[in-house]
Amino acid sequence: MDNTSLKKSDLLDTLTCSIVVLDAGLAVVYMNQSAEILFGQSQQRAVGEPVALLLRSKEVLEHLALALRLSDPQSIRECIIELATGEAITIDCVITPISLRDWKNHLLLEVHRIDRKLRIVREEQVIHQQKAVHELVRGIAHEIKNPLGGLRGAAQLLESELDNPELKEYTQIIISEADRLKHLVDGMLGPSRLPHPESVNIHEVLEHVRHLVGAEVPADVQFIRDYDPSLPEFQGDRNQLVQVVLNIVNNATRVLAGSGVIVLRTRILRQFTIQQTRYRHVLKVEICDNGPGVPEHLRDKLFLPMVSGHPEGSGLGLAIAQTLVRRHNGLIHCESVPGHTCFSILIPLEEDHAAH
Repeated sequence: MDNTSLKKSDLLDTLTCSIVVLDAGLAVVYMNQSAEILFGQSQQRAVGEPVALLLRSKEVLEHLALALRLSDPQSIRECIIELATGEAITIDCVITPISLRDWKNHLLLEVHRIDRKLRIVREEQVIHQQKAVHELVRGIAHEIKNPLGGLRGAAQLLESELDNPELKEYTQIIISEADRLKHLVDGMLGPSRLPHPESVNIHEVLEHVRHLVGAEVPADVQFIRDYDPSLPEFQGDRNQLVQVVLNIVNNATRVLAGSGVIVLRTRILRQFTIQQTRYRHVLKVEICDNGPGVPEHLRDKLFLPMVSGHPEGSGLGLAIAQTLVRRHNGLIHCESVPGHTCFSILIPLEEDHAAH
């Protein structure tokens, strides 16, 4: 490589986006350091290999061929590609025909990975939706609770005036149904108590929940524990976190219908963004099952109150869990396909955070 090429490669290595230069046969002739990291291949190993070995995408290959044929730049937005490792990622890319002294009739492929950006945007949309629905539910719930109190009080007064035991049965029905509706409305409003921070060991929380549900879970349901022993204790409300995990595990046991696997996994994420705030360390708790999966029509509204995929479900468990985790500055998200559903609980491990 001559001095011109050396300077050129040094310049491209300073870029944070991934750059791959291809010849007219779509073989790799150069990769910058960002591309080496993204594709998990060294430049020395990739040079001379077809680009199809780096990434699998019919759409990208078609646009590369088009750029060569027309000598015209091409761009692709939100394209899903598969890496050589099998990992699927979402990218924006720009393809530019170039013709330099030592790179004639070549293509410069500029790749921007946007998975994290899309995830943050989706999280913000979900949070705004949940807040709007929660405010609506709160307003409706208060409108229901006021007449319920009057209805219950009137039934008690009426009961005190009745001598006939058979008639008192009807007033008892009114009172019990009013109490049931009040309990339901209180559930819709969500927990009112703010977190009481204490030192929490997340593995103790998970083991506590596992023992709580152990007696009720069928023998054919197996728990697999995959814990990171290096995780530190953190400040949180233990009781609220127990409720979060319990609600999700209960959901998993219901959908397994008597047999299956529930995986409890813990990890630490570094420099991770939650709700547009970047934290140095984030706790990730995964609760996964091999059940039928969340119905597609429910996936976007899974954490809204009164939404349930179970005929006997109240639709409050996941909404309450999300509220409790958000009070810890965290978030729950769900990924589900038939045969695999995974709820991820994300909670910052420290008050201070990195720059946005």
